[in-house]
Amino acid sequence: MAQRYNILFGGPAGSGPNILTHILGEALVKMGYYVFYSRDYQSLIRGGHNFNVLTFSEEPVNSNDSQMDILVAFDENTENLHRKELKKNGVLLNGDKENMYFAGRIFKLLCIEFKVLDNILKELGKKYDENIKEAKQGYEDEKKNVCKIFPKKEGLYFVNGNQGIANGAIESGLNVYIAYPMTPSTSVLNELAEKAEEKNMTVLELENELAVANAGMGSAATGAITMVGSSGGGIDLMTEAMSMTGMAEIPLVFFLAQRPGPGTGVATYNSQGDLHMARHAGHGEFQRVVLAPGDPKESFELTNQAFYFSQKYKIPSIIVSDKHLGESFYTLKEKGKAVQVVKSTVFGRYNSYEKNNVNFSATEDAAITKENFERRMKKIPMITKDAKNFSRYEIYGDKKSKNVIVSWGSTKGAIIDAIATIKCKFLHIKYIEPFPEEVEKELKGKNILLIENSSTGMLGDVIREKTGILIDNKNKILRYDGRPFLADELNKEINKRFKK
Repeated sequence: MAQRYNILFGGPAGSGPNILTHILGEALVKMGYYVFYSRDYQSLIRGGHNFNVLTFSEEPVNSNDSQMDILVAFDENTENLHRKELKKNGVLLNGDKENMYFAGRIFKLLCIEFKVLDNILKELGKKYDENIKEAKQGYEDEKKNVCKIFPKKEGLYFVNGNQGIANGAIESGLNVYIAYPMTPSTSVLNELAEKAEEKNMTVLELENELAVANAGMGSAATGAITMVGSSGGGIDLMTEAMSMTGMAEIPLVFFLAQRPGPGTGVATYNSQGDLHMARHAGHGEFQRVVLAPGDPKESFELTNQAFYFSQKYKIPSIIVSDKHLGESFYTLKEKGKAVQVVKSTVFGRYNSYEKNNVNFSATEDAAITKENFERRMKKIPMITKDAKNFSRYEIYGDKKSKNVIVSWGSTKGAIIDAIATIKCKFLHIKYIEPFPEEVEKELKGKNILLIENSSTGMLGDVIREKTGILIDNKNKILRYDGRPFLADELNKEINKRFKK
């Protein structure tokens, strides 16, 4: 197993840890290394304490660890908060210097040729003369090395989950995206806005989530392939419109970017607490598809599939992501695969009432109401059958093991890394609705651990409802402090649970 290296960059908002992290990540990926980095920041424009953790290795890496090889402290507060995380022989970089000075020192520590950094700063463009001067000084001042980085030949690319969502929507023929900016969904709005002219899309930011949902319905009703988005608090306000899409059979895709609640919660941190809302939001009974990616490749593919089901069956589709997946950068080898999305809606009369089939006028006729309801319900077995054409869950690790981990969403990366030295099976579920019935045979009679970023383990509720299998609370590893799982800590906890 190849060694993993961890670097923490920290300082007040606006001091530059983000660009420094990304520059190093881009360089390592271009040289053929696998990189993962996550962001931890407060709801502040300036000040406070922000930090990023970058983990890299010669082998695939999908998460961070708790102990650092290098700590880059832009201020004393960062050093005080994180010095305990620095390994015994770790390197501390601190002092009142610009971020590109630290870039030079890090590249020297990793024995990366300076021309690699020079090329990146040229591509960056902004303040090149100033940046290259600082970087050269840092490179010259550094005398140590932590590891030697040698170029490798790998066709790797660097992307985060929200970029996967945006690219999946574009690949699906997106015509209109309407959103209210709310962390952690906002970068999808930004990604699509930057490409709107090139891709001939309309991208709108409206005054509130009610306007977003209703404008989205209006757009979709004209035949435009449309997606609306916000975080959990914003989707709350869209649920009445979601119900109408179910009644009026308007194909609309909802992007739900989870963060901790209830209320404002801790607005810039991570949670998987909105699973039940995605499944049950809205009043009355109507059909929906709920898909939950676990990495940027799945974000691309499942977004595309959300549009496929929405258009084909004239239903709402919901993509459930979260802050950790959306804003963390992953290194991938394979691009996602997309299916063709065919527009299904023509301009007509749509409203929230039951309607007759002659002139689509509102009706309260009992026979027509019953007929319409049964017609809509017939979509469920059709969708379930069609879903089998797609990868609805994935199995990792030892497929024959009696010890089984089950999870969903962004926990995927830390679990895959954590079980590298553990003999067990990992069942990663991507389709929440329609739920894959085959999961029952994968779990029945097994020693099950549920891992989730929530306080109750909502996937366990879904599994019990769909399969009858109860996962006891003692078999749940839950984290609900707003932070993601770390691979080394999770490895110890999984080992402890399976040895009982």
